[in-house]
Amino acid sequence: MTTAESLPQLPFQQDHILQVPPDYLRLLRDERPITRIRSAVGDEVWLATRYADVRALLADPRLGRSHPEPENAPRFTGSVFLGGPEGSYDTEKQEHTRLRRVLTPSFSARRMTALRPRVRGLANELLDQIEAEGPPADLHERLAFTLPVLVICELLGVPAGERARFRTWSTKMASLTDVNLAVEAYVEFAAYMRQLVEVKRAEPAEDVISDLIAADEQWHFGIDEITRLSVALLFAGHETTMTRIDLGTVLLLSNPDQMAALRADESLVRGAVEEILRMTMGGQTGVPRYAHEDIEIGGVTIRAGDGVVLNTDVSSRDERVFAEPDRFDITRAAGTPHLAFGHGAHFCIGASLARIELQEVFSLLLRRFPSLRLAVPVSELRPRTGTITAGLRELPVAW
Repeated sequence: MTTAESLPQLPFQQDHILQVPPDYLRLLRDERPITRIRSAVGDEVWLATRYADVRALLADPRLGRSHPEPENAPRFTGSVFLGGPEGSYDTEKQEHTRLRRVLTPSFSARRMTALRPRVRGLANELLDQIEAEGPPADLHERLAFTLPVLVICELLGVPAGERARFRTWSTKMASLTDVNLAVEAYVEFAAYMRQLVEVKRAEPAEDVISDLIAADEQWHFGIDEITRLSVALLFAGHETTMTRIDLGTVLLLSNPDQMAALRADESLVRGAVEEILRMTMGGQTGVPRYAHEDIEIGGVTIRAGDGVVLNTDVSSRDERVFAEPDRFDITRAAGTPHLAFGHGAHFCIGASLARIELQEVFSLLLRRFPSLRLAVPVSELRPRTGTITAGLRELPVAW
């Protein structure tokens, strides 16, 4: 019997950057699919790993991001984002509906499709610079980090020249364990964004921050909420895509047959991106939620107020749903969708943007650099640790 003292604690040991930690797979495949664990900061929470349970809980209105007693809520990480409760327990659903109505047009599939040529142009410019300077190159620094930052900054209306400061703030805000560090970085980031919001209030442009300001009169956001949303969108808009560019590149280079197939038929890029999203881990913190009512699922009772981690990455390795789930196959038949962008009312609003960025990156990268290869063995690649998002510290490549 597992006691409170012997509960497994996140993050689990990962021996290989493309591997799902064995402890996750043990829970997913052999033991109770919904079980008690300790979060990265030591609080007891539930962990769900099987696809059916994760999908059902993502859509369950009895789970939310708020908590009736925020000061007593279990914490998932030390991060400002996804670390603990967010929003008002009494008005969470109404606030979420309001926010989606305002932001959905800004991130609509039509608007993102119109943005695709600009994404392609930015990616080509970065690849031009990499090619001109010659091998080896750090693809993490020169492409995986830089492209998503440039795109989200342009979309929001934030000066991309500040990206070095954004990186520092984002890294600190994403700390798994240091709440004080995360809060300090958020305060600095928010102060910067607040000044930018004031500038755009006086001089609006065609960007998301200006959209939020324009919606203020009808929806009564106020400068504090616009500032908070702007920080959150910039953080989320580059961190997760950066991770998938890093790990997707390694995944392709580690599967030369799949890479050759994609080079031979560029139309396979959409399937390749979906398989990259399914197979790469965007971090071990999963989707954090709090139970607003008691929930019976998987043979356990999640009590109101309990924290729940929904691991959307691990659930996409569930052999009950995906045939040969550990095999990378860019021609995998379309069927049950992965949960990398969530499911239900909280489906990621930036999914279309992320897909376009990834499709353009992998189409261009393999075409522009037909002899691309890792400059070091996979075993020597250093993962980013201590943050809620995964990825690599650097990605040295040659050609």
